[in-house]
Amino acid sequence: KLKLKKPDKMHKKLFLLFSTLLIITLISCSMQENEKGWTKLFDGKTTAGWHKYGGGAVGSAWKVKDGELYLDTLAKADWKIKEGGDIVTDKEYENFHLKYDWKISKNGNSGVMFYVQDDSVKYKASYETGPEMQVLDNDGHPDGKIFKHHAGDLYDLIPCSTKTVKPVGEWNHAEIICDHGSLTFKLNGTAVVQTTMWDDAWKELIANSKFKQWPGFGAFKKGHICIQDHGNMVWYKEVMVKEL
Repeated sequence: KLKLKKPDKMHKKLFLLFSTLLIITLISCSMQENEKGWTKLFDGKTTAGWHKYGGGAVGSAWKVKDGELYLDTLAKADWKIKEGGDIVTDKEYENFHLKYDWKISKNGNSGVMFYVQDDSVKYKASYETGPEMQVLDNDGHPDGKIFKHHAGDLYDLIPCSTKTVKPVGEWNHAEIICDHGSLTFKLNGTAVVQTTMWDDAWKELIANSKFKQWPGFGAFKKGHICIQDHGNMVWYKEVMVKEL
């Protein structure tokens, strides 16, 4: 009879190593499949894929550290940040699902806009065309006392249906979903704003807001995603988009 040798310690170690590598590979493939269709808008290392609103490189006040994009507000000219300014994606988006994490400083204000038209000659500012999901310290910033100006609101148009924002200094997870006119905001896993764009009700919302003075506001169905410089420290990370 042929006698089979019992596996020695070396063979056992090799078997365990192979099994571990196989499990890691399977988990990695599963994670990649779950993230299928998602594109990172911020690589965690550089500001590649972004530029200053109206053209030009991202200003040096926008810094990257530890996988986070943040606005350094140390150098100011009046309330404006030197080498700051709003930044927009190089690419335009039509129907999309955007997700990102944000953290605001005490008394701070910022925001994420979409469908922004990157033409600073025709439109002096990004907010003349792009609706905004507000980023705010509700308790410390003056806008926290204004209806429809709170964190997670469709700024100056629709308030959050419920308050899910976390305290200053903590990370919030936000989502903006634009799908053929259907608009949804989610903050920390809860849908807080749901509406339809471009219909008569949408036009009435704009007509009763501060944006009525700008004919191009909320009118476009394709445009850039924009992160706002409002003169306060703010941090962003895990910025990703999926085109629908």
